[in-house]
Amino acid sequence: MSAEMKYLADLVAAVQALPIADGRSRRLVAVAGAPGSGKSTLAELLVQALCANGSSAAVVPMDGFHLDNRLLSEMNLLARKGAPESFDAAGFQRLVAAIAIEEEVVYPLFDRAQDMAIAGAARLHAGVEIAVIEGNYLMFDAPGWRDLAALWDLSMQIDVPREELRARLVARWQAYGLSDVEAEARAEGNDMANVDRVAAAALPADVIWKGQAI
Repeated sequence: MSAEMKYLADLVAAVQALPIADGRSRRLVAVAGAPGSGKSTLAELLVQALCANGSSAAVVPMDGFHLDNRLLSEMNLLARKGAPESFDAAGFQRLVAAIAIEEEVVYPLFDRAQDMAIAGAARLHAGVEIAVIEGNYLMFDAPGWRDLAALWDLSMQIDVPREELRARLVARWQAYGLSDVEAEARAEGNDMANVDRVAAAALPADVIWKGQAI
């Protein structure tokens, strides 16, 4: 077993050992990190490993709470889409609180190809014991966000070097059809600003994941 897989196995054991708090329906695990850090990949791997080890788990992404482009335009925030203020933070916090106590919860998803959130696009089913929630600002020390930290049974922060994040973000936009120049401008003009925001205001997490490849 590689060191990375051993680390994942230890993480699975730690999550499965968490008690379900009184009054809650399930355990909540936060996977936080900057744009391009691999949050969705790690969250999916963790859920797969949890399910393979006998738990019922599912991923819930934060990105369905992007504000619509029309609203962002009205707020002069369209060029900063993905910044903390471009999300419905209060709506997301209500979702997390509902996930903790309700048996079944419907939530929105973000369609990156269409660049828009889709309401009521996913369902967290009754019987899911562990919700692995992933997003940029789950452990973010700012108004409207910092209160989330108290809701997590276990929090993770992904730590990836800044230059590696930049390379991943440029490659992401290239994969969506942007030219090299356009992809670099998109990454530098917005994504890296959000990378720096996450780094500057990250709350202490229970687990630091060093961005190992699995």
